[in-house]
Amino acid sequence: MMRRSAGSDVQRMFTRRLFCGCLPAAASFVAAAVTSVSTARAQSGECAVFTAALQKSITPDQAMERLKAGNARFVAGKSANCDMLAQVRGTAEHQYPIAAIVGCIDSRVPPEVVFDQHLGAIFAARVAGNFVNTDILGSLEYAIKVAGVKAIVVLGHSECGAIKGAVDQVKLGNLTSLLANIQPALDAHKVFAGEKTSHNHELVQAVAETNARLAVQAILARSPVLKELADAGQLRIAAAMEDLKTGRVTFLS
Repeated sequence: MMRRSAGSDVQRMFTRRLFCGCLPAAASFVAAAVTSVSTARAQSGECAVFTAALQKSITPDQAMERLKAGNARFVAGKSANCDMLAQVRGTAEHQYPIAAIVGCIDSRVPPEVVFDQHLGAIFAARVAGNFVNTDILGSLEYAIKVAGVKAIVVLGHSECGAIKGAVDQVKLGNLTSLLANIQPALDAHKVFAGEKTSHNHELVQAVAETNARLAVQAILARSPVLKELADAGQLRIAAAMEDLKTGRVTFLS
């Protein structure tokens, strides 16, 4: 016998009450069901606001695992339905994030959504092409050394416009100097099969992955503060790629 999901039961109950003229009661029923789900998730810890004690208790490995678990929820369509106003009130005076994401400005890859994290959980440093420069490094040093973050993820993604621009050697105002930051990743693939244009999807993907890995290397090479913490096991740093077609994040390192 086929089992019915709780969601389908709610929908059928709502439909029956709608046709019997009981819409207010049906609306209340649905609202109660949604509240019940939200409460259950809050009790499970997914919606808990990070406190100083909770942040301190989390290891770098656990911080990374929380991001991976959040992406798994996102991909499965089971993102936590947290009370955002409660999150606002809970983080108004202090913040105790556990991770920092260096990501692209692309509108399809907001890190809070991709990793299913709530307010106060992560720092997000975003720039087209997710490379690191002095400003990004300074932001990361603040996030880790001052604010107590335990993990850094450099998040690239498929079909990245900045990567495509670098491959095509686009020249446009200040974009020209921005794309120069991606040139080292492009140079690493001088010998590559197929045309050297953004129409070569395999090349674009390869350059994007290399660019994310090089950003991790740059963090360690250019920030003695972060390297010291990483060497001591107090910080984990990883490169990752999101597939825009699925939302799935694959960790490269």
